[in-house]
Amino acid sequence: MIKKIDKNAARKVRHRRVRNKISGTAERPRLNVFRSLKHIYVQLIDDDMGHTLVSASSLDPEIKNVSEETKKEVAKMVGELAARRALEKGIKEVVFDRGGYIYHGRVEEVAAGAREAGLEF
Repeated sequence: MIKKIDKNAARKVRHRRVRNKISGTAERPRLNVFRSLKHIYVQLIDDDMGHTLVSASSLDPEIKNVSEETKKEVAKMVGELAARRALEKGIKEVVFDRGGYIYHGRVEEVAAGAREAGLEF
């Protein structure tokens, strides 16, 4: 009998596989993306120390108070906000961690927004 695995468990397996290959440092942190059905969250993480250096989400007041936008537009704004906060702390280069999600839709928009705001992947 074949055991069926749910979508989120499969995503976590993919994420673990990717995380074995990439790691963030203080000079080049890992830009991690998590998306839920309603919101999207981004963190810049120094894996050596285990610290979150910068975070942004669709729940931040700067983004939440904007008029009704599509989820993709909000995701792009979250990427731009995270990049602005990273540049303020002197972080210019990051390693992109898509969190096991396919590089499409909102995840792709986060990356595009971060690139446009000045981060280098």
